[in-house]
Amino acid sequence: MAEYQAKSNSSLSFDVTKDGNLIGKLSYKSWFKFNAIIETADSSYQVEPKGFWGTTIELKQEEKVFLKFRMNWNGEIVIQTYFDDEKKSYVFKHRGIFKESFILTDQDGVELLVMKPHLKWNIMNYEYQIKTSDAFEIFSNKEIILMNSLHCANYYMSMMMSSMGM
Repeated sequence: MAEYQAKSNSSLSFDVTKDGNLIGKLSYKSWFKFNAIIETADSSYQVEPKGFWGTTIELKQEEKVFLKFRMNWNGEIVIQTYFDDEKKSYVFKHRGIFKESFILTDQDGVELLVMKPHLKWNIMNYEYQIKTSDAFEIFSNKEIILMNSLHCANYYMSMMMSSMGM
């Protein structure tokens, strides 16, 4: 099990750290779009909405798609990865109301990470505490999935705020 922290530098940028060491950075291009750049120690990826309605989001490097996600009818985000030409599926979902958190599970329902948001009222930005399972820690592409999970949490919050008319 490992612990990570995601802190917002501004409303458009998050740094993810583990034991004080930078793991990755998520940077949005503008406030009302889901386009973003994910940077890890050795790579950079673009996150872009696809399709007419922009309901599917892709994570890619140049033109190679590594990951896609979309929100389904019950508010869960279904993620498909395409690392090493192998397709895997995950579900990212919201849990709780008063002890709010997000969880990422694999296709068998095994919990891989728990992400707890914390709103910094003074700057109106979220921070997240992220705990991962031992199974998650052995993933070869865990940094990308971790950074994408942060994007999913922000995507979920944005979708819920817009559906409430805020």
